[in-house]
Amino acid sequence: MNKYSELATAVINNVGGKENVKSLRHCITRLRFVLKDESIANDEIIKSMKGTIGLVKAAGEYMVVIGEHVPEVYKEVCTQLGLPTSNVKAEVSKEKKSFLDKALGVIRSGLGPTLNIMCASGVLKGILVILQMCGVPAESGICMLANAAGDAFFYCLPVIMGYNVAKHLEIDPFYGLILGASMIYPSIQNVDVSLLGLTVNTSYTSSFLPVLFGLLISAPIYKFLQKKLPSVVKGFMTPLITLSIAFPLTFVVIGPIAEVLSNGMNIAINFIFELSPLVGCTILGGIWQILVMFGIHSLIVMFAFYAVMAGNPSLMLASTWTVCFGIVGILLATFAKSRDQQVKSAALPAAVSAVFGVTEPGMYGIVVPRKVLLGISCIAGACAGLVVGVFNMKIYSYAGMGVIGLLSFLNPENPQFFPIVLAVLVPLFVGFGLTTILYKDEKSTVKEQLDEMHIVQMPVNGLVKNITESSDEAFSSEALGKGIVIFPENGEVAAPVSGMVKTLFPTKHAIGIVADDGTEVLLHIGVNTVNLQGKYFTTHIKQGDRVEAGDPLVSFDKQAIEKEGYSTEVLVTITNGSDYRDIIHLHKGALITGQPVLRGVV
Repeated sequence: MNKYSELATAVINNVGGKENVKSLRHCITRLRFVLKDESIANDEIIKSMKGTIGLVKAAGEYMVVIGEHVPEVYKEVCTQLGLPTSNVKAEVSKEKKSFLDKALGVIRSGLGPTLNIMCASGVLKGILVILQMCGVPAESGICMLANAAGDAFFYCLPVIMGYNVAKHLEIDPFYGLILGASMIYPSIQNVDVSLLGLTVNTSYTSSFLPVLFGLLISAPIYKFLQKKLPSVVKGFMTPLITLSIAFPLTFVVIGPIAEVLSNGMNIAINFIFELSPLVGCTILGGIWQILVMFGIHSLIVMFAFYAVMAGNPSLMLASTWTVCFGIVGILLATFAKSRDQQVKSAALPAAVSAVFGVTEPGMYGIVVPRKVLLGISCIAGACAGLVVGVFNMKIYSYAGMGVIGLLSFLNPENPQFFPIVLAVLVPLFVGFGLTTILYKDEKSTVKEQLDEMHIVQMPVNGLVKNITESSDEAFSSEALGKGIVIFPENGEVAAPVSGMVKTLFPTKHAIGIVADDGTEVLLHIGVNTVNLQGKYFTTHIKQGDRVEAGDPLVSFDKQAIEKEGYSTEVLVTITNGSDYRDIIHLHKGALITGQPVLRGVV
């Protein structure tokens, strides 16, 4: 069991279980589920559980925001679901999707799995520009090799697209690789190729739409042949026949049409922003974090992004690149000004994350719950876009996000640093300054919100059942109050509410806490463990202490107690149930410490 096992289990349970997962992939901060029925997922628990930052539902996906550890959590979720860890479908969905959904899915599949390698290539190209600015000759060995390594990804884009898209379309990915490689074969680039009465003179290197369209034609042919050909020959005959039909058609007919379409979209996008760079860049910069928050930012800039891959600099992308530094300013000011230790402890690491372009931890943890900070983030983003518009800055390659991604702004022909510095400092100082002036601490942490709602949290990791299923008759009869029984995974018990320790039994196996909202909670560890007289128990508090939800209360040696013949089930009851109209169970099953589990309805 790794350290993300409990979180993965809790996420799976609260999205409706394995049977409710239609497909799963991940991006840089989110687990992106497609669920069969989103209505049965426990949204509030997903939002408040320890290890998640937030929840977004958009574009048909149920996105659980994890943060920088999402790759590790994703692997563990896939392991528990029995899926390969490669952003592939859990099963083939039979549900009909719109043409737009299908098209975006195919486009996303092309470069999504290769963002890290693409980033590395872009950084290399940025370093190459700096080397040449420092006087290293372009014809030197180091520059030639750096240029080859940096250009290889973009030059071979059809090959990479071919492999990934074929995999998405559920045909042999090596067929897609060969189709892409055929499209960029050196001897047929920029020469007259005549076929079917047509003559084509073009190059498909660094392109993406031609091979994508070619695979959309190839896929039904490939699948048809796989069904109809005899097993003894279909292994090689299927790709042979498909390639013989699809490659000439793609190169001579489909490719030129796709190139016209791609160039047309690029011209349209650039025309809009070049018609009024200040307006276009300012607006997009201002709403960018809102688009990120809803997980639809990649759809907005997708074609501009692909245009950059094809060697066409983008003003549109540039207007979004330094928006993250506005969030950095907001988070640093929040850290400096807030007196709430929980806010301060969350703000600083989130600011570091935002420096590298990952703003979701700061957005969901600090900015979104506070309307004034959300407004400031839009203003700071607009200022970032405004600077880009004033200096007509463009993105020339993809070098990643945040501070590393600034290399993307370096024009190989005329690199300038002053506009880049300004595009970073302006949103940073605007975010910092406005936050310093306008921000005030307010109750907005998950824990405080739970306290206000008469919520009792999980005190220990384990399997939750109704208290009537306890082996202790006094508790199972609900004579001591309504509640739950937990079959714990470990022996670390935390406070389920914030309040005062009213009772601590000398035997250390039972603790009574009066919460700040008046809820009276009794925790009882084990059945008949009073007989142990405190043996195997270690307390971390004393009677009369104040505790916060999640603070350690007591540790017990689970294995030793069970070896003595005692059950270690943990019983949690609300003893003043008569003060409430009802005591409701928020969730059952495998849960982790800190998740809301009981609620008193006033």
